[in-house]
Amino acid sequence: MTAKIKPSKGAPYARILGVGGYRPTRVVPNEEILKHIDSSDEWIRSRSGIATRHWAGPDETVAAMSVEAGGKAIADAGLSPEQIGAVIVSTVSHFKQTPAIATEIAHLLGTGKPAAFDISAGCAGFGYGLTLAKGMITDGTAEHVLVIGVERLSDLTDLEDRATAFLFGDGAGAVVVGPSKEPAIGPTVWGSEGDKSDTIAQTLPWDVYRDQDAAEVRYPALRQEGQAVFRWAVYEMAKVAQQALDEAGVAPEDLDAFIPHQANMRIIDSMIKTLKLPEHVTVARDVETTGNTSAASIPLAMERLLATGQAKSGDTALVIGFGAGLVYAATVVTLP
Repeated sequence: MTAKIKPSKGAPYARILGVGGYRPTRVVPNEEILKHIDSSDEWIRSRSGIATRHWAGPDETVAAMSVEAGGKAIADAGLSPEQIGAVIVSTVSHFKQTPAIATEIAHLLGTGKPAAFDISAGCAGFGYGLTLAKGMITDGTAEHVLVIGVERLSDLTDLEDRATAFLFGDGAGAVVVGPSKEPAIGPTVWGSEGDKSDTIAQTLPWDVYRDQDAAEVRYPALRQEGQAVFRWAVYEMAKVAQQALDEAGVAPEDLDAFIPHQANMRIIDSMIKTLKLPEHVTVARDVETTGNTSAASIPLAMERLLATGQAKSGDTALVIGFGAGLVYAATVVTLP
């Protein structure tokens, strides 16, 4: 006789309940970057829109920044750490292969014994984590999920690479996802284009240090083919963003906010034009003062919009992340 498995009993829908962010105390202006490359402040601003970025100090570890951001998100959701049933951390700058940094973060936050794991999806990592959290809520495997995007990209920045030295920053952003009586996180449009995986990549794999004298090997850094990535982001990601709107049944004029991955101001401006977003839509431009923080960029930008009053609770926002892989994820959400 075949046993019958009971169906899952989760919430009908999921929503973002709270958001938190942490930016390192050290602010690095373009002038400091220019000590290492032949460029100018005007060139950096015109190419990327970046004026400053935050770089972490010795005590501002991936775990420490995540605990700060995660703790704020839990408090913003009106919950206690013990109510968190799962912790998902997206990062490419936690340098231990195992264990997952999520387990340490969960312990430091005092969450008890939640499911805890890391994902590596580059700049789309927050969208991936949000989608997994939504599935957990509706499946009933967790009632509240903490999703953290965190990076210390200063550890992977080649200060002598004129194409990337000015791009990257550090920080952590987090949201708590929980049950909802109505749809508040739309269908996710996500995917990958692995044939373009070489356009953004780490210069060397870690095992090179096992096979060669470390003194003879330059420390790995992030590199990218800027023009190729720019063209892909501008032309292909606008299509993905529009598809996410269509899947959610939301028109551009219905949006209150647009929170794209904070990679480049020119990319953001091009997407606004292609999507034909109305002037009333608030657009996150956190890249100007925070730089590209990969998986942390969307929750950090979301937190800033809400904290400054540029967006408010209940607003409808389109979020989209895209980057190394090449991977992408877009969805429409109700802001906490």
